[in-house]
Amino acid sequence: MSEANVQAPILSLKDVQIYQDQSLVLSDVNMEVHAGEYVYLIGKTGSGKSSLLKTLYGDLPLRHGQGWVVGYDLSKLTWKKLPALRRRLGIVFQDFNLLTDRSVFDNLKFVLKATGWKDKEQMEVRINYVLEKVGLGTKGFKKPHELSGGEQQRIVIARALLNDPELILADEPTGNLDPETSDDIIRLIRNLNKDTGTPIVMATHDYTILEKFPGRILNCQQGKLVESESIEM
Repeated sequence: MSEANVQAPILSLKDVQIYQDQSLVLSDVNMEVHAGEYVYLIGKTGSGKSSLLKTLYGDLPLRHGQGWVVGYDLSKLTWKKLPALRRRLGIVFQDFNLLTDRSVFDNLKFVLKATGWKDKEQMEVRINYVLEKVGLGTKGFKKPHELSGGEQQRIVIARALLNDPELILADEPTGNLDPETSDDIIRLIRNLNKDTGTPIVMATHDYTILEKFPGRILNCQQGKLVESESIEM
């Protein structure tokens, strides 16, 4: 067997229970995500998509089962280990959460400083690189309110790329965008996945995206996570 065939998954959950506060929202969750994969997490509102993602990036504790994300054991995750885990993840939220009082460049610089970067020149190179990757190389001087919704989401994606993540988790990244802009954002994310091989797990309730940009589908339904071949529109 070749080394590629035995390569450990980037993400692995075995017999996991997902809780939101005291409520069990998903039970017996088993999933693996490998390098290069592009995975949709779908389901109705309240089906557990966001709770599952929050468990993966340490916002909710793993109480039952085994979970590994980019080499971290979620069952043994502590607050001290959390920053190191998140540095190896790229997280894209529906709400942009950009700092409104500073430029795009300074938004990204703030994240680099917060994750341990110190060299001013290296930070500038990295910021310029990720802005170019999302097609906004000339917009670093602008404040978030001077950008369109689609441009702000591109900045959020650039922010997620800053630390060269091993896995990108996206929670409804097009939830606040019109259909045309949504397509642009998904196309960008899809191309990043193809260009870099970085695996992506994206929660969405917009099933039209799945037709235009096919990927592996995991469906949160009736308290379970099931693999789906296709979705009825």
